[in-house]
Amino acid sequence: MNSLLKRQLRKYLPKEMHSSPDLEKFLDAVDKSYNNYDEQFAMLQRAASISSEELFQFNKKLTEETESQKKVISKLNNVINTLKFYNLDEVKNIENSDSLKLADFIDNQTKDIIEINKEKDKLVRSLEKQNQELNDYAHMVSHDLKSPLQSIDALIAWMKEDYFNDLGEGGREIVNLIIENVEKMDTLIKGILQYSTIGKVEKKRYEIDLNILLDDLILTIDNPEDIEITYPNNLPVIYGDYQRIELLFFHLIDNGIKFNDKGNKGYVNISFENNSDYWKFKIKDNGKGIDKEYFDKIFIAFQKLENNYKATGIGLSIVKKIVEAYNGKISLESVPNVATTFVFTLKK
Repeated sequence: MNSLLKRQLRKYLPKEMHSSPDLEKFLDAVDKSYNNYDEQFAMLQRAASISSEELFQFNKKLTEETESQKKVISKLNNVINTLKFYNLDEVKNIENSDSLKLADFIDNQTKDIIEINKEKDKLVRSLEKQNQELNDYAHMVSHDLKSPLQSIDALIAWMKEDYFNDLGEGGREIVNLIIENVEKMDTLIKGILQYSTIGKVEKKRYEIDLNILLDDLILTIDNPEDIEITYPNNLPVIYGDYQRIELLFFHLIDNGIKFNDKGNKGYVNISFENNSDYWKFKIKDNGKGIDKEYFDKIFIAFQKLENNYKATGIGLSIVKKIVEAYNGKISLESVPNVATTFVFTLKK
């Protein structure tokens, strides 16, 4: 552990604890656990960055191949129009050389399309493999991070139990900060696991009463400022997977609470519309709002608009992934310091 950090920690501890071997063990354990977390999480971010770049390149190649295929199709359309120009009675008037050229042209274009489709199939398979490897890696690393996190949590719990009253005001403040960061890391790990598994398996869909789901969900959401959460009592029964739908509403409501600066005058309001092919939901809050230039950025994993220790930068990316799993779309409307409304659809 950095010597300055050790000295800062000792500054808030009673003098009789400075040379305690137990304290050294504690500091070493925290150091090892923290370094393990830091290194593992850095690996995860690098892997995500590399994989994202590879996915971008694959998408670029697919786009190029699609444009190429469009050109081939355009050429074939010209050939078809040429054939339409000659009716069956006039075919005999076309010179044999012209007929052969036309046949060769169609044959070559057909071969080009076959080759293009083969390349696209290879790219799609490679893309699927990369995505699977990224998900597996995120799952593995997130699982490995739990062990050092649990060690830190246990050490802090013991420290609070045995030495909390002896630490002084500064020491107790440090302990509380460590606890807050442990909670943040735990939330982040859970978020990574959620994100890596949301679209992994097609789950069976069944009837979900949103009135019951939200009644139960509101009881579990951390709402220290007592933000008012309102929704109609005639919410629909939809078809879906309970865990995904619960995560969808949780992250949007939780986002409206975390970034609401109106205190007990703050609110989160949920409404819906019944359309022929889909359900349309709106979740509005009167919090800080979001500048228009960040509308796309907030749905990207690990992107945060401010340095809030409670925010992980992954909640809204999970929301987008769930909505897309149900063939829906999500967007937002926002006026800074006035209100923000997330609008999403779920196909029936």
